[in-house]
Amino acid sequence: MISNRPFSRSCIKIAVRLLLGRSRAHVQDWFPGLKLELATADRDGTIQYRGELVGRLTSPLRALEEKPANVLIVGSGPSVARCDLTRAAGSSCLLLNGALHLFPSVIAKPLAIAIEDERFVWRHFDLVKRIPAGCICLLSVSVIRAICELDRTWLRDRQIVLIDNVRKPYGVARRDTAELRKLPYVRLSEDGDVGFSEDPFAGIFQAGSVAVSAAQFAVAWRPRSIGFVGIDLSNADEPRYYETTDKAYSGIVAAQKRIVDHLVMTRSIAAESGIEVVNHSPISALVGMGFGYDATFAQAE
Repeated sequence: MISNRPFSRSCIKIAVRLLLGRSRAHVQDWFPGLKLELATADRDGTIQYRGELVGRLTSPLRALEEKPANVLIVGSGPSVARCDLTRAAGSSCLLLNGALHLFPSVIAKPLAIAIEDERFVWRHFDLVKRIPAGCICLLSVSVIRAICELDRTWLRDRQIVLIDNVRKPYGVARRDTAELRKLPYVRLSEDGDVGFSEDPFAGIFQAGSVAVSAAQFAVAWRPRSIGFVGIDLSNADEPRYYETTDKAYSGIVAAQKRIVDHLVMTRSIAAESGIEVVNHSPISALVGMGFGYDATFAQAE
């Protein structure tokens, strides 16, 4: 298992937690050097790194030229190899992490890209650099900071939408369950462990897989349907579809129940708006949780 996060980052993570405590441990996401001015509904925000303006933040709704009729959230589970995504309509694919390998040979124009874990950036920055200028990029605070450390010029000419963790938001102390319940856009389970944001612009719930975050953005775009491709979960300890023996670390196995619980809530809330949520992986853990399996993109035998 390979992480590729620099040792210095691991040291910073430990030091920040020891110095600031659990409530502000997430300061390590932007320390040192990153300063964000968040976007508003009608104005772009800014990304500064070590005092230099290196990019801009935009809102998820303004970033889209038009709302998609259907959204396919494409992960990098092994089942992707069994799918024929050339059948995907136009620019409907929201690519997660390693699904970037599908661009441009299979998916010529993605709807957006989403990266939440900075370890992916450290390990696959050459792949990240293939993202075309103008493409909508949903990026977490730590991912933006990691990109700045590697090549701050990359952020220019790209539409960056912030994935801000509503439990541990940028510039604010960690929120407890009582604080979360006061937010008008937040939906929580009875025990407060599972959540959904009806306004991803204000923050989203993270749950161990960027698919959970991407799904909250997708629901906010109000398509007719949302499909999951390569969101397997059940076999996350196996190599991703583009890996061989050099497998990167994944925390999905340990977080599987939390991820599935969040996606089940997402499906329920999407249904309130008439949005159908479909699973296109025959081996996904979602099959047994009421999602079933839709073979629309299955490769012909």
